[in-house]
Amino acid sequence: MSILTLEREAFAQSVGFTEDSMVVCLDDGRSVSVPLAWFPRLSVGTQAEREKYELIGDGEGIHWPELDEDISVEGLIAGRRSSESADSLTRWLSKRGSM
Repeated sequence: MSILTLEREAFAQSVGFTEDSMVVCLDDGRSVSVPLAWFPRLSVGTQAEREKYELIGDGEGIHWPELDEDISVEGLIAGRRSSESADSLTRWLSKRGSM
């Protein structure tokens, strides 16, 4: 059995969006594209809210202050989706609607 190990961490340099995907450009020349549906808060956010991201930890992660969303580059590379429960998302959406 082989195990994937990373010799060096990759860091995000920029984030972009298509109609249904998020594309993260990494400092090692790769781009990671994932469906927006994997991250419900990004999916329901506006394009303007999605574009207001901050790289955290020199690009180890990405934070969207207006959507209260944090995603790690390691998780993206590993193919991990949001683990937010439906109840948590519903509570967040109800608070968002009352703002």
